[in-house]
Amino acid sequence: MAKVKGAIVVDIERCKGCAVCIGACPSEVIDMSAEVNGKGYYYAYMANPDACTGCSNCAIVCPDGIITVYRKKLDT
Repeated sequence: MAKVKGAIVVDIERCKGCAVCIGACPSEVIDMSAEVNGKGYYYAYMANPDACTGCSNCAIVCPDGIITVYRKKLDT
């Protein structure tokens, strides 16, 4: 089975900081930023990018659909 490396991109300005994605991530990749976006909300970001498998759980549960997930097969 090929190993997969994942990555997420969060639309920081549209994130309202609900943190639903944090609980949905089985690899504990996502955390809340210490900074705020233009609307004054703390936003989600990839705190542990090496652990991301690209499972898409975060994008599925995001109520605003602001998370994009990318997957890349790694040669083993």
